[in-house]
Amino acid sequence: MSEPSQPTLQRRLGVLNATSVNMSNMVGIGPFIAIPIILSTLGGPHSYLAWLVGVTIALADGLVVAELGAALPASGGTYVFLREGFGPKKWGRMLAFLFVWQILFAGPLEIASGNIGLVHYLQVFWPSMTALQMKFTAAGITVFLIFALYRKITDIAKIMLGLWITMIVTTGWVILTGIFNFDPSLAFNLPPDAFKIDLDFFQGLGKGTANVLYLFLGYYQVCYLGGEVKNPGRTIPRAVIYSILGVTLIDVALSFGFIGVVPWQEGMVSQAIGAEFMNRAYGPWAGQLLAGLIVITAFASIFALLLGYSRVPYAAAKDGIFFRWLGELHPTKEFPHRSLLLIGTLAIIASFFSLEQAIMAPMAARILIQFIGHTIALFLIRANRPDIERPFKMWFYPLPAFISLVGYIYVFSSLGLYFIGFGIGTLLVGAVVYLFVARSQGEWPFAGTGGEVSSK
Repeated sequence: MSEPSQPTLQRRLGVLNATSVNMSNMVGIGPFIAIPIILSTLGGPHSYLAWLVGVTIALADGLVVAELGAALPASGGTYVFLREGFGPKKWGRMLAFLFVWQILFAGPLEIASGNIGLVHYLQVFWPSMTALQMKFTAAGITVFLIFALYRKITDIAKIMLGLWITMIVTTGWVILTGIFNFDPSLAFNLPPDAFKIDLDFFQGLGKGTANVLYLFLGYYQVCYLGGEVKNPGRTIPRAVIYSILGVTLIDVALSFGFIGVVPWQEGMVSQAIGAEFMNRAYGPWAGQLLAGLIVITAFASIFALLLGYSRVPYAAAKDGIFFRWLGELHPTKEFPHRSLLLIGTLAIIASFFSLEQAIMAPMAARILIQFIGHTIALFLIRANRPDIERPFKMWFYPLPAFISLVGYIYVFSSLGLYFIGFGIGTLLVGAVVYLFVARSQGEWPFAGTGGEVSSK
């Protein structure tokens, strides 16, 4: 008798599904909670200079991700890029571990930011909600998310496409309303000292750019699902570039539409700027309807986030780099159920943090190991790994890679000591954990390349 076949990941996601996963993740609640924060970084509409800087960095890094994702289409995304770029037996093993380690912090916090923002818009219907009730509601959303994702990827793709369509309808309504009600005297009402160029200006611009890049988090999401993508050499680059360009058009239009109807002085302190925007344009009914649509759009985003992040610990566990218990698929539904439960549980805990912490902390944690790390990995792969086929090659190499590298270093330096310390601290703790585990298992740097403990 033949042995029963083991469950495996299936390549079933095409360009449309992959792009919808990326864009739903990227838009979601983001612009409806981050635009007020961006406005406050420089104190006026000139804060939108951060869009120019942020879009440039995102497009440059998108080309890095597109090339790496097409060349290394496997579950895990950046985890795989770091492992192969720096070498799977030495530094690549350690950096891949550190990437998964920071995902345990950054991923749940990013999901939590969507939960918290979603609850802010639920307040439109439940204005008496207390701060404690808001936190428990945000945590409860993740419980429902885990239940919703406990199914096959084909079923998830159908759900994701429906949520993506809702997102397009929601943002389309807001954009059209902004166009027809746009007041230039509100949108371009600059404060007198708007362009006073000093250290505070550059630090504020950096913080604004960090929030813009927060809105772009997710253009690499399809790479986490690389083992489930059809024709990845074609699908992944297109999904990455299409999603960045699409979200740029959507978010920039939303940003200017909001301050063309709501004075920026009020907008930058609003917790539900979308609802306030519709209240002014059409009345309370429109504010409530949009708030409801934003709740659905936010759910689409955190749905895609938890879907993608649940694949990262699974991929590392399959390689023996992370806890092996996580490297199992559900016996009938063929998805990494243990990894999903881990990330989901951590997201429940992270939902009790503040919105600022949930936005800035994951940016700090991921810039060092993910964005800077995978760009260096690309240079190393180009130089040292001719065995890796690259079906997509970035345009104007190496310029986009250098723009991404310098841009993310600038943004990281602008985050402030608290979040810079968080980013560096999580990696240092992760390095200690890795060394402890590596020593106990006889792995690098305590072993030779053959995997046995060195006698030297």
